[in-house]
Formats: sequence, structure tokens, C-alpha cells
Amino acid sequence: MNISWYFCETVRINWPTIQTLDMPKIFKTEDGSDTLFDPHYGEYYHSIHGSVQESNHVFIESGLKTIKNQDIIIFEVGFGTGLNAYLTALEANKTTKIIQYFAIEKHPLLKKDWENLNYPNMTADHNTGLFQQLHLAEWENKVRISLNFNLQKIEADLTEFKYHSLPGFDLIYFDAFSPVSQPELWQTEIFNQLFRQCNPGGRIVTYCAKGSVRRALIEAGFMVERLPGPPGKREMLRGSKSAL
Repeated sequence: MNISWYFCETVRINWPTIQTLDMPKIFKTEDGSDTLFDPHYGEYYHSIHGSVQESNHVFIESGLKTIKNQDIIIFEVGFGTGLNAYLTALEANKTTKIIQYFAIEKHPLLKKDWENLNYPNMTADHNTGLFQQLHLAEWENKVRISLNFNLQKIEADLTEFKYHSLPGFDLIYFDAFSPVSQPELWQTEIFNQLFRQCNPGGRIVTYCAKGSVRRALIEAGFMVERLPGPPGKREMLRGSKSAL
């Protein structure tokens, strides 16, 4: 196994091995939480060093908890397993903040792929019902998941998506597959569009700290910080739009 995720590249199983498996398949990561392996892109959905701890570190601690607004608009690139949305909904339910959560996904998972993921068992709330609600929510429609959390899932290709129907973003979770597998999503033009859609003071967080990604974010207009990464990764990136 080529463990190159540390460098924000793809983590792969040798192709002859993949062919013998009924994919997508659940794998256990180092913190005990599950991830899925995608045979098309040859990547895991989350860090093999710990799915839940990576999502908490990158998107909750370094993203959500730094936004001081009472009402927060979040846009997620890559709904995937629903883990980031689940952890965000749990946080929202602990506060009086109101979160409007938009998530774009080109290839939604089937129920058989997500229903056995153990994320609810990996959090203190053990809220299996909430996790199921997020996945069963109808695509393209705004769905009220709880008093503090509203969700709209969008099945679309980010490279072709038009943002005019969405409000300005306070926070972007950029959680696409790596630049090796999805280079088209990590281009300056994509970040230009996201920057324009951000509200003043808005932020973008991503697990990826590659120099090319940092430069693309800066070129788009974000002020970029290198932050300590989750276990198994030295750094991550956070970009901010000027509040002026």
C-alpha cells in the first residue's frame, strides 16, 4: 500500500487487489472509525489515520469553531460519507447557532454503501437517527434536520455549477479527493468562484497543504494560513476573505 496521503496525494491499493473486491468497501482507520474506498478514484474518503479525528480537526476545530456568526452558511465540496455534515449538525445542536448547510456531490453514495458506517458509534451522542436523516434527506431540496441545522444536498459537478441560487458562504469545507485524483477541482478558477461567493470574513478549510493548492487559493484572493494538520499529516490550509 502506498501511503502518500501525508503529502496530499492519493492513497491507493494495488489495482490487482481492487479487482478482487466488491467495492466500495468499508475499511477501519486508526482511530477506530470507518472510511470507504472509491475504486474509480483509487482513494479513501477519509484519512487512514482516523476519519473522525481528521474531520473534527480540519473542519470543526479549524473551521466551524472559528466562525463567530450566530447564523452560519456552510458550503461543502464533497458530501461523500456525510461525516462532515454529521459532526457539524452535532455541534449546531449544542449551541444556539443556526447553520444552513449546502453540500455538492457528483456521485452520491447508495444506501448500502453508507448505512453500516460506524460514525454515530464514534461520537458521544451515538445519534444514528441524525446520521440517517442526513443521508435520507431528499436531494436538491432544503430539509430541516433539527432546530439548528438545515441541509440542502446538491447532485452536481462542481466544475459546471452555478452559484447564483445560493446565499453567500461564511465557511467552505473543501473536501474533494486529492489533486492527484481530481486535479480539475483544485484549480484557481474553482477557487475564484468560491472566493466571489464568500461573504466578507468568510473562510475555506481543507486537509490539503500542497504548494500548488496554497498558491491557487492566494491567487483567488484568500489570505492563507498553514495550520498543524490532523494525526498523520504535518499541515493543512485555511484561507480567509478580508472582512473589509
